[in-house]
Amino acid sequence: MRTAFVTLLLLLLTSLSPTPAGAADNGEWSVRPADSTITPRAAFELPARPGTTLTDRAVVTNTTAAELTFRLYVADAHNTERDGGLAVRGIEETQRDVGAWGKPEQDTVTVPARSAVTIGITLTVPRDAPPGDHVGALVAVDTRVRPADGSHLGVQRGVGARIYLRVEGPEQPGLAVEDVRFTARSPQIPWTGTRESTASYTLHNTGNVKLTPRVSLRVGGVVVGGPGERRLADVPAELLPGQKVRLTETWAGAPFAGWGQVTVTASADNVRGVGTDRFLKIPWLIALCLALLSAAWWLLRRRRRRAARATATATHD
Repeated sequence: MRTAFVTLLLLLLTSLSPTPAGAADNGEWSVRPADSTITPRAAFELPARPGTTLTDRAVVTNTTAAELTFRLYVADAHNTERDGGLAVRGIEETQRDVGAWGKPEQDTVTVPARSAVTIGITLTVPRDAPPGDHVGALVAVDTRVRPADGSHLGVQRGVGARIYLRVEGPEQPGLAVEDVRFTARSPQIPWTGTRESTASYTLHNTGNVKLTPRVSLRVGGVVVGGPGERRLADVPAELLPGQKVRLTETWAGAPFAGWGQVTVTASADNVRGVGTDRFLKIPWLIALCLALLSAAWWLLRRRRRRAARATATATHD
């Protein structure tokens, strides 16, 4: 069986909030930071200065009835192109950030059934490390190869506990909205059938700190049909520094006709980004009605001119 090492999705969904949360857990094993003396930790949250070395501890827990062996490594995190969720680089990929700075004290660990093992982790921050947020994960990959559904390839599963490393220095948040595309789809006959427009845009973290963006869309100008503004829901919970994510969201009941400008506005942490696109959509029935009205107006005006000329000629005679 060939092995395909797929992108490892981070199963631990958390923020830098002090509120306790569960470990990164797939139901068979988990990875989490060792508890501090004050409170349980859901992720490694570490301030650092360039040129320093940090040490911490992690707990790998096996909840199955059999002994499991894991390969351990530290990985860079990134936003996926598909939906902006967080993923990590695979064990065979080149690590360039946190993944290159971090190393567990053991590359492989065997955890007995229904037991846990504590291991150390070291992060050596380069002297030239740029300030701001650097995000990664400590990943435990099951050494077993399992068949993939509907494929002759095999997969290995991994679980990662997130690492949030903030390097001292100026914090420069930045957010941009790029390449907005609004497509209005409407039934051929207005006010019948289903209307589902789509809004596509690129969300770009141009700063050096992670962001939790909020995005809204507004259609300005002359529009016919539904509301001209809405809050977009399919937005990444965390957008990492330097990351770009292409997002598309459907809008049922959107304006189905009109002209004007579509504005997508993103905001987070006192920063704001705006992107626009032109909007022009006239269903054929409305276009036909406008054409008929224009033709009728033109004919009426022509008749009035003829009548005026005829009256002027009669008066002159």
